[in-house]
Amino acid sequence: MIFPENFVWGAATASYQIEGAVKEDGRGQSIWDTFSHTPGNVAGDDTGDVACDHYHRYRDDVALMRELRLAAYRFSIAWPRVQPDGSGPVNPRGIAFYDRLVDELLAAGITPYVTLYHWDLPQALEERGGWADRDTAHRFADYAEAVHARLADRVTNWATLNEPWVAAYLGYGNGVHAPGRRDAASALRSAHHLLLGHGLAARRLRPGSVMLVVNSSPVLTPAQVNDPAAVPGEADAAAVDRIHALLTRQFLDPAVYGTYPEEVLAAAERNGGTGHICDGDLDTIKAPIDLIGVNYYNPCVVEAGPGLPADAAWPGSEDVRFATADAPTTAMGWPIVPDGLSRLLVRLSQDYPQVGLMVTENGAAFDDVVENGRVHDADRVAYLDGHLREVWRAVEAGADLRGYLVWSLLDNFEWAEGYRRRFGIVHVDYATQNRTLKDSALWYSDVIARNGL
Repeated sequence: MIFPENFVWGAATASYQIEGAVKEDGRGQSIWDTFSHTPGNVAGDDTGDVACDHYHRYRDDVALMRELRLAAYRFSIAWPRVQPDGSGPVNPRGIAFYDRLVDELLAAGITPYVTLYHWDLPQALEERGGWADRDTAHRFADYAEAVHARLADRVTNWATLNEPWVAAYLGYGNGVHAPGRRDAASALRSAHHLLLGHGLAARRLRPGSVMLVVNSSPVLTPAQVNDPAAVPGEADAAAVDRIHALLTRQFLDPAVYGTYPEEVLAAAERNGGTGHICDGDLDTIKAPIDLIGVNYYNPCVVEAGPGLPADAAWPGSEDVRFATADAPTTAMGWPIVPDGLSRLLVRLSQDYPQVGLMVTENGAAFDDVVENGRVHDADRVAYLDGHLREVWRAVEAGADLRGYLVWSLLDNFEWAEGYRRRFGIVHVDYATQNRTLKDSALWYSDVIARNGL
């Protein structure tokens, strides 16, 4: 299974999950600082105060990337490092860190892929309404322009947002992520303003390649998980179509075609109305993009559930039951369904043929143990092997897929799960900050060397 000649191999991380140094060099407070320091929000009351200490250890981490033969590294920039209050002048000490990181990557022959928003909104903006307030979209565009002005001489690959569904619906809908709000109307407004921010920012990131990263999944009935040929009944098929619209089409249809699915507009009408969608917004959101970033972990499994209320994270999901897949699971309890990735990539290529694809996150948490200086994570190797075989099948089926970035380079702060879940191909001892290459890292390096399986 050999991949195309220019296929991009790499790994991904996010700023709050690895950097630490939350009070150094003028960094402002983010919503995740506030959320994680509120007792009960994060497992073990863990915080990202130190995390992987990447802020001080980035040179060693880049050396590991080089050792693993990574061609690309996707990282996010902490908005409150660049603009501590979310607007105004750039903090020179904050942006200087990313200057140093980009230079280190380039010196190692690694292409930087910059994500501008991976959920660490400046707390000062949240106090003015956060993403539920329209002005935040404009502040985001200003921030994007400032970062682009500083780094565009060396960075050509830009992602505006990471997983806007998660930021809107887990942050403002059911409150399990920062900022911890629980209001369907705020979640729907936030989703729209995130997209508006994307469209405004995308226009300011030229020259450069622009990407929108979504947490898309194939939406399947329980029967379809293990039998792609299974044909759902009318009610189940309607549930599948509605959740697909709320999860994927809500973000990609506006970004690519400048339209919202009817299911999204109907959900908004039932939760505060559509007054937040102003004339011209969809034209702004439909800024040309070069790539769709695909973060895949597991399928979304649903069936008809007559009479059920909408889930707090899914405004518009009335009469839908969220089911479980008959499949092995990771330490997160997420079902392992590798062919869900090929099904998803082929579907996205068919629905959005004018835009290329990149797998920007794919990986799994398992309960890793260091034994005699090694981490024998056979489950993760099997997970990655199975999913990469499906990536190859998607390419063979015609998906315009440009690359694959494993999640994650390092074990890290896993949001509301704290440090108890390890996704990295590199083990991090949080007490000593010692890094250990897991078997999966060595295996992945061999895949890169062969450009295939």
